[in-house]
Amino acid sequence: MSTIYSVMASQRWKRSSKSVYNVGYHLIWCPKYRRSVLIGNIDTRLKELMLLKAKELGIAIEQMEIMPDQVHLFIKADPTLAPHYVVQQLKGYTSRVLRQEFPQLRSKLPTLWTRSYYVESVGHISEPAIRKYIEEQKHV
Repeated sequence: MSTIYSVMASQRWKRSSKSVYNVGYHLIWCPKYRRSVLIGNIDTRLKELMLLKAKELGIAIEQMEIMPDQVHLFIKADPTLAPHYVVQQLKGYTSRVLRQEFPQLRSKLPTLWTRSYYVESVGHISEPAIRKYIEEQKHV
């Protein structure tokens, strides 16, 4: 049983020289004016570009869903990478390349992405469980 646990743990946690971590984020953003432009070849190319940039940044895209008017990502990242930085890098890179490769995006939109985004941290342990664990530390 401990062998199975250690395999699961090694998949769940990452290690650096100074930390052990499991940091996940759910990210959402939309094209400018929420236009439905992420279709066909643009959808396919966007996925390729996201994976390329993620590899360069050292993040893992665990799940990706491109809808015509929004992007949903579940990523795992090093705790030294701020979610804002990750979103900025992904949006900036994909916007530049897609607008070069698909001129129709330049004619339809002044910029590809809105300035805003949604981020929520996602963890293996729930907030109530963490609160309970911390509270119980007083009694140990």
